[in-house]
Amino acid sequence: MKLLKTILVAVSLLSAAAVVNAADHSGHDHAGATVQKLYNETMNPRQNEYPNHLGFNDLHIQAIRHMAPDTHSNNDPLLQVIVHHHCKAYEDSTLICMMFHTGMKDQDKPMGFEYIIPTAMYEALPEEEKRYWHYHLTEVPRAKATFPDLTAEEAAKILPVVNETYGKVVYFKKPHDELPLGEPYVLIVQDMPEQD
Repeated sequence: MKLLKTILVAVSLLSAAAVVNAADHSGHDHAGATVQKLYNETMNPRQNEYPNHLGFNDLHIQAIRHMAPDTHSNNDPLLQVIVHHHCKAYEDSTLICMMFHTGMKDQDKPMGFEYIIPTAMYEALPEEEKRYWHYHLTEVPRAKATFPDLTAEEAAKILPVVNETYGKVVYFKKPHDELPLGEPYVLIVQDMPEQD
């Protein structure tokens, strides 16, 4: 038991030393020159507050009309359920958003993801693939999308960029299922019933 405690203490000390050493050298190459960290400044306005190890906190979007309705009625309650998108922004102007029913709290599990690409990438897709993607200029207002963690100024800056993207929503789990059961599916957002 004493040997095990000694090993655990040694591992803890080595880990702490590695973290300090990494922190001392972050932002520098081996020659000591400053290395600029690349990230998408437009889609990740809070990079300083959400560093790389918290990647899916780059951008938080809340949107309705992202749950498959049980009926074809525009009054189906699932159309009004807010889906929290916690997104990682990439240097190629794409985002991947993990989707949560209640937010990204400690024990929340994602239900699926939305892959977001700029218009130029969408236009290069095969025609048979395009039907799976929705245009955000049309869908952002229909989904009443908001950026709850951004100031009004930050949201105003990011909205025109988001509007010129396309999203593909893939679910692997229903909100109240304990496990992801059955086959994953693509939600065709633009084919869902209109709302009042």
